[in-house]
Amino acid sequence: MTETWQTIARLAGRLEDHSTLPREQRILLQLLKIQEEAGEVAEAVIGATGQNPRKGHSHSWTDVEAEVCDVIVTGMVALLRMNPDAEAVFATHMEGIVARDLSAVEGAAAQ
Repeated sequence: MTETWQTIARLAGRLEDHSTLPREQRILLQLLKIQEEAGEVAEAVIGATGQNPRKGHSHSWTDVEAEVCDVIVTGMVALLRMNPDAEAVFATHMEGIVARDLSAVEGAAAQ
């Protein structure tokens, strides 16, 4: 297990230890947390572009990057809470993405 996934496992474990809800509800709430974090990305983008007249430039693009990282971490925690073999599930999924990308690159080069 990589250091990143070890950290994700600690975070997921802490959440599991904290909750008394049934497993299905814990997973559903974790999945909803992804949406909450994505909303924070939107808020940061609005703030970085100064598009809220009441708040002005309330965020930086560094803040946006941090919020995107939070979405990624939250998604990884969700995957691990759903499946204890999350690291392998993710690796397999990435292999599929790589294969599709290589296929697209090769297809474009052939044209």
